Order: sequence, then C-alpha cells, then structure tokens
Amino acid sequence: MPRQPFHLVEFSPWPLLVSLSILALPIGLINYLRNADLNLLLLSFVTTSMISIFWWRDVIRESTFQGFHSTNVTKGLKFGVALFILSEVCFFFAFFWAYFHSSLAPTVEVGAHWPPTGVETLNAFQVPLLNTSVLLLSGVSITWAHHSIEEGKYFSAIQGLFLTVMLGFYFLVLQYGEYMETSFSMADSIYGSCFFLATGFHGTHVAVGATFLMVCLLRLMSFHFNKQHHVGFLAAAWYWHFVDVVWLFLYVSIYWWGS
Repeated sequence: MPRQPFHLVEFSPWPLLVSLSILALPIGLINYLRNADLNLLLLSFVTTSMISIFWWRDVIRESTFQGFHSTNVTKGLKFGVALFILSEVCFFFAFFWAYFHSSLAPTVEVGAHWPPTGVETLNAFQVPLLNTSVLLLSGVSITWAHHSIEEGKYFSAIQGLFLTVMLGFYFLVLQYGEYMETSFSMADSIYGSCFFLATGFHGTHVAVGATFLMVCLLRLMSFHFNKQHHVGFLAAAWYWHFVDVVWLFLYVSIYWWGS
C-alpha cells in the first residue's frame, strides 16, 4: 500500500451504535411527555454517554499514543469542528428567528405588544447580568489556558482550564436558580416557549461544553497535549467561545431588549 498522510480508521461499532442510541433519545422524550415513563429516555441517555466515552477513548488512543493524527488529519479535524459549530449556529438561528418574528410584530393574540400581556419578564440587570459576567470571564480564562499550552506552561494552563470549568458549572447553578424564580412557564404564550427553548438549549450546550473542558483538563494533567498537538483542547475552546457568543445574543435580545 502506498504511503499517504491520512489515517485510515479501522472498522468500529461506535457510529452505528451511537446513531441508534441517539434515535432513542427523542423517542424516549416523547414517551416521557405522553406517558410519564422515564425508562427509555434514561436508558438512551446512559448508552449514548457510554458509547461516546468508548469512541473518544479510541480517538485519544489513535492520536496520543499511536501517532496517527498527522498534519493533514488535524486539518481535517479542525475543519470538521468548524462545520459542526456552523450547524450549531443554524440551530440557534431558528430560535432567534421565532423570537424576533413574534416580538417585532406582536399579534392581537399576544396583546399586540411585547412582552405579551400577563408575562412578567426577568430583570436583565440581576442574575442574567451576573451570568453574562461569568461567561465572559470564562472566555478570558480559557484563552489564558490556550496561550499557556502554546507556550508550554502546563501548570498555568491547568489553572486557567480549571477556572473555566468551575465558571461553566457555576453558570448552570445560576441558571437553575433563575428558572426557579420565573413567574411564567414554557406554556405562557410564545414568549415562554422561546425563552425556555433558547436559554434551555444554551444551558445544555454549556453543560456539554463544561464536560468537554473537564475531559480536556484531565488529559492536560496526563500530559496528552503539547505545544504542537492540542486539537482536542482547541475544539473545546472553539465550542466554548461559540457558547459565549450565543449567550451575548440571548442576553441582549431576550433579557435586555425583550423586557
């Protein structure tokens, strides 16, 4: 076989298994909403998590210990992450479209003004502003970690990454408290639907991103990253910056302008 710079992956059961497991997630959610049965939803969530762990374990093994991730492979991985983030942009664009479609021209059904009649919005300069500060600070700390890795300062990188993970989970705690204080629910007109869908999915992305960064922290402590090869961390950092930017749009449009 002629030598070439790409990694030809071996046969793997993970793509098929994770596809079936992810397919069971929305089915389990619908089953829970209709019948209050959590079994399928919990099973699919656990299996998806386990398969993802096994699949990522194989990728880490191929890149870190077997040296299969050449320059061309890392370029392809970066391009793949960029396309994934682009798909996430389109995902959130749908929520913003729904929100502005209703808020810029409120119909009679919602009281002909925005926010709709009967909806008491949250104060944008209390917990939402604190959440914004937390995420902006996390963007600074992950940039600190990134530059530290590129300069070979591993202890400094661990500090910055640990701070980012803590800020991410702190954001989730604040958002949970905020949800407990809201005077409206997801069923309260188009405002409640857009608010909880947009901020809820963003919170889910924060949880995924914080978990991603926590794995990178463990890998960093195991010396899996160096100055030249840290694509796994780079993917997590790009994803986290995307989460930061989405929150800024959410804060300005829903919390501040929408109130």
